[in-house]
Amino acid sequence: MKLKYLSLLLLPLSLQLTAQEIKAELNKEVKRQEKISYLLDYPKNSKENVPLIVFLHGSGERGNNLELVKAHSPFTYKNLIKEPVAILAPQCPTDSWWDTVSVYNLIKEIQKKHKIDASRIYLTGLSMGGWGTLKLAMEHPEMFAAVASVCAPTDQVMTANIQQFKDLNMKIFHGGMDDIVLPENAFKFYQKLHPVNPTAELVIFPNDNHNSWDSTYSNPKLYEWMLSKKKDK
Repeated sequence: MKLKYLSLLLLPLSLQLTAQEIKAELNKEVKRQEKISYLLDYPKNSKENVPLIVFLHGSGERGNNLELVKAHSPFTYKNLIKEPVAILAPQCPTDSWWDTVSVYNLIKEIQKKHKIDASRIYLTGLSMGGWGTLKLAMEHPEMFAAVASVCAPTDQVMTANIQQFKDLNMKIFHGGMDDIVLPENAFKFYQKLHPVNPTAELVIFPNDNHNSWDSTYSNPKLYEWMLSKKKDK
């Protein structure tokens, strides 16, 4: 009887002794189907390569009605933009957050199909789209001449990879009274960002709630700043 209990006690030890530690790597090409709807506003009869502004909407504009992506966006203030530009606005599916891999591939596809100045691609977005803006800029800083996030949630992945933002022309906009995405998101992110990118700017609209996009996109100086930036090749 005692021997039986002894054998049970020794069982975990015997399992440990027979365990095998395997170090390896998976190296496999994985193909994925991508489907993303978008609206592209492109200058008529343009013979020259034009700048591209990529706009990522917030959670309220998700779905399959492309007219929604124009809301609260640079589309509303096109008259403030003083030179011909293309504006690209993809639409995020319902109940999803931005898939930045798909957005990146969409931008590359637009570059193939249209006359786009690769040194003047700009990225902006609000709320959920502000998060997507920061995520995509973190993943592909080489693509964008300037980046502007508006009332954006931030996450630990962004702050852990803050060095990715060091060479970007950046502005961070937020409402001082935002009770949806608290201004602390902007403050904490900027605290990490400023030491690696001293030219980055934090703009707080003290009397704005979550809708700081109105103050951001209605200001012609935003577009002047964006379009003055050019990516070195």
